[in-house]
Amino acid sequence: MAQTLKYILWAALAVVNLIAYILMGVDKHRARTGKRRIPEKTLFLFALLFGGLGGTLGMFAFRHKTKHWYFAIFFPLLAVLQIAAVGYLLFA
Repeated sequence: MAQTLKYILWAALAVVNLIAYILMGVDKHRARTGKRRIPEKTLFLFALLFGGLGGTLGMFAFRHKTKHWYFAIFFPLLAVLQIAAVGYLLFA
């Protein structure tokens, strides 16, 4: 894989994970202040788009959605699978 493509992939992953992390924090803030929430399907969409690590870190950092079994199981599972997939693509 070309070096430039690797840099683009790393940058895209960083952006998606940062957005997933921020979305968890914003949704937690909105939950506390009674404002309109971010739909759960949006949170899952960013986790599925290789933002599993950012979503998982955000979930635990903000203590948000940790009591929902489907977030507590699938976000970390997605993170592990995505890390393995990226590792395989970049280092194999």
